[in-house]
Amino acid sequence: MTIEEGITKLSEIGVEYAPKVLMAIITLMVGFWIIKKLMNLLDSYLTKTGMDLSLSKFVSSMVSIGLKIMVLLSVAGTFGVNTTSFIAILGGLAIGVGMALNGSLGQVASGVMLMIFKPFKIGDVVIIGSSNMGKVEAVNAINTTLINAENKRIFVSNSDVIGNTITNITGQGIVGLTLTFGIGYSDDIDKAKEIILRVGKECPLVLDTPEQIVAVSNLGDSSVDFMTRPFCKSEHMWDVRFYMNENVKKEFDKAGVGIPFPQMDVHMINQN
Repeated sequence: MTIEEGITKLSEIGVEYAPKVLMAIITLMVGFWIIKKLMNLLDSYLTKTGMDLSLSKFVSSMVSIGLKIMVLLSVAGTFGVNTTSFIAILGGLAIGVGMALNGSLGQVASGVMLMIFKPFKIGDVVIIGSSNMGKVEAVNAINTTLINAENKRIFVSNSDVIGNTITNITGQGIVGLTLTFGIGYSDDIDKAKEIILRVGKECPLVLDTPEQIVAVSNLGDSSVDFMTRPFCKSEHMWDVRFYMNENVKKEFDKAGVGIPFPQMDVHMINQN
């Protein structure tokens, strides 16, 4: 084949497939744009129906995936691919891939369980396991997204969420903060107890009911430890914790109540 013949052949192929490629690009762009608009409408409709936000986001993500697959099949049809056969092949592949991705399918199943049992909702502050703590941003088909106190996004697989202990901190609306303060053995217990209670009452975010308690919780090696539990609204828990720690220390200093540090008494015995 000469160079001229090769160029002519390429030109013929270009003329034949260029409209199909252009149509495929247009189909993808228009199809994905329509899907975006439809998802916005679906989100608005689900919000108006009062559906739980976690469930609505999960439904939206599944519908979006299905519509995008339909657009890709449509694009394949523009190239003359027999979509009926393609769907059959895709179904067979899906079974094989599903067996290979058994864990991923388990994530989807775990996501469905989260939607059914609803241990938390969007906006709740939760602890998953022993280390993953943050505000729930979304529950998707594969994972749950948390935003922690440092504004970092944490992705936890749904199977790990289901398989771990879930502590919903803000789900009740009111939370009790367990705080510990230590004083020296030579300091006045009653005075320390009065200071801790007074600081709690002076904090504008601490609730009157349930009532704050203060009690001696432990006689340590170098300190007498007090446990107190002020209650507040869930969204104020960090502010109350910081307020109590700072102001109890200030009031202890004013009253001459010492906060001990680890120490050891050494007794010398003269055997002479």
